[in-house]
Amino acid sequence: MAKLNKKYLKPFKNIFVLALIGFAVWMIFFDAHSWLLHHDLNQDIDALENEKAYYRSEMAKDKKAIKELSTDDGVERMARETYYMKKPNEDIYIIEYEDSIAKQKKDE
Repeated sequence: MAKLNKKYLKPFKNIFVLALIGFAVWMIFFDAHSWLLHHDLNQDIDALENEKAYYRSEMAKDKKAIKELSTDDGVERMARETYYMKKPNEDIYIIEYEDSIAKQKKDE
């Protein structure tokens, strides 16, 4: 058994192997440019890229809404649908379906 241990420990007696292992440990864990730091920064970059894509899609939606509201028909449609405005001498009927009405609590 002692012979078997000597066989596996022989490479670790070489000063170059020890220096290489020490250098690798230093670069992975302790250095200012360590792998752990770069891994965290890459995760932050990915999160920011996802956020950037989300805001670009929101900007596209807003540009579409601005384009629709730039015409008189678009403003009239928005006023009628959102604020329930009407023209003089006009009646408006709002139809709500059962699945669109908020459920009230039975306790109330």
